[in-house]
Amino acid sequence: MAESEAETPSTPGEFESKYFEFHGVRLPPFCRGKMEEIANFPVRPSDVWIVTYPKSGTSLLQEVVYLVSQGADPDEIGLMNIDEQLPVLEYPQPGLDIIKELTSPRLIKSHLPYRFLPSDLHNGDSKVIYMARNPKDLVVSYYQFHRSLRTMSYRGTFQEFCRRFMNDKLGYGSWFEHVQEFWEHHMDSNVLFLKYEDMHRDLVTMVEQLARFLGVSCDKAQLESLTEHCHQLVDQCCNAEALPVGRGTCRPPPAPPPPAGVPRPCPWAGHIASLLGRPPCVGENAGA
Repeated sequence: MAESEAETPSTPGEFESKYFEFHGVRLPPFCRGKMEEIANFPVRPSDVWIVTYPKSGTSLLQEVVYLVSQGADPDEIGLMNIDEQLPVLEYPQPGLDIIKELTSPRLIKSHLPYRFLPSDLHNGDSKVIYMARNPKDLVVSYYQFHRSLRTMSYRGTFQEFCRRFMNDKLGYGSWFEHVQEFWEHHMDSNVLFLKYEDMHRDLVTMVEQLARFLGVSCDKAQLESLTEHCHQLVDQCCNAEALPVGRGTCRPPPAPPPPAGVPRPCPWAGHIASLLGRPPCVGENAGA
């Protein structure tokens, strides 16, 4: 894949100048100069790839995948920096050269669109787990992330951020195209397409899917134990926005349930209402 970059025109210090364009997609600056090397990155049949659009529950998914694939205990995961076990392909650290030398089976993450991933992945040479998230929740999380990240220097309003999101002016390009590219391959034998919301609605089925996809053999008792451990992870990570930036472990306290008889506000509506200074909508199914 030949790399032809086009600088994003901007005034000095403007937020969008942090990105550069690669084949029409805005990418973070640390991707500059390495897209061809990524396309040719050597893939192994034993690799497991976790791919998401940013802020789609990556930290939670990586812990569940690690738990299922390794048979680890949630308490053990809590004592380690899981990011060291699951590096992000395009990030500056640890870097492509280090990832190439990791011992098999490698667990590798990425936020890149399907078409920018290593070409060997397109040939079905290793397993890919993709998770999509409701964009109404995602955009709130992405906004808060940009506000907290000093390197991005975003100081605009939430409304302006939403306009950028809808007009593909954020890192990793269009959410809609990102999800669509992977959905078009969801029937491929090496691709498992998951939804963030399903992890909360029906974790048992998702754990079964992951175990089957990863070739993890377990009887009913082992599956129940795995699911219980995964429930612990989901409960511990229920407040995804409280995760420290750049860390893979998550241990915020679970949010208290609403009083009996009071419907739970839909997450995205409550956050958006708060950001816009409006009363939130209430309804259990509003965020579906």
